[in-house]
Amino acid sequence: MEKDHFTLTYRSLRPGEFIAFGTYPQSAGGEDLAIKWRVLQNSGSGLSPDLKWRDCMDITWHDCDLRKWLNDEFYNAAFNAAEKQFIKTTHCTDNGEGCPDTENRVFLLSVAELKDLSAIHGKALRRAAGTGFAKAKKPDGCSLYVYDKPDKDNYTIRDGEEAGCSWWWLRTQGNKPSRAFFVGTGCSIRSYGNNSIDGYGVRPALIINLP
Repeated sequence: MEKDHFTLTYRSLRPGEFIAFGTYPQSAGGEDLAIKWRVLQNSGSGLSPDLKWRDCMDITWHDCDLRKWLNDEFYNAAFNAAEKQFIKTTHCTDNGEGCPDTENRVFLLSVAELKDLSAIHGKALRRAAGTGFAKAKKPDGCSLYVYDKPDKDNYTIRDGEEAGCSWWWLRTQGNKPSRAFFVGTGCSIRSYGNNSIDGYGVRPALIINLP
């Protein structure tokens, strides 16, 4: 990937537009496809749904296995060497009480960040429907929960069809050490997500460094 071409292609993107960057299993059969990222700010921050889970114990974002997975397994699987050179290491605050600031190449949004971004992008930013790969049951029994009941307030529409919706994790610690904030019913921000829940989705975020 040539830097000049990459920069010219993505520098003019506006918040709300989408870019293809990296690849990851997305179909129910595990086929690697281009990851579709939403541009959140002109700085190049984006997000895309996937699936993982947090530790089932009292632990902060600094030490949780989800952070380690995003910055190791996911990072190395999703991006090649040429793509990695554009990913900025981001200093993350608002991780929760007792949790130090962190440095991450890939991260989850915090409560404060989501509220600020929702003011720009509207409620639709919080709507999420996972990939076919995320919904498929894994060997360990984990699969993404998909809400498809009558309350359609936060349904995602794809190609004119209702795709349902799923809840997804934020990195800010919740109302107890074993809880984390998440986006739940009606696109609300909830503080009581139990870390043992394995059906919530993950929407990774990163900042692309455009020279």
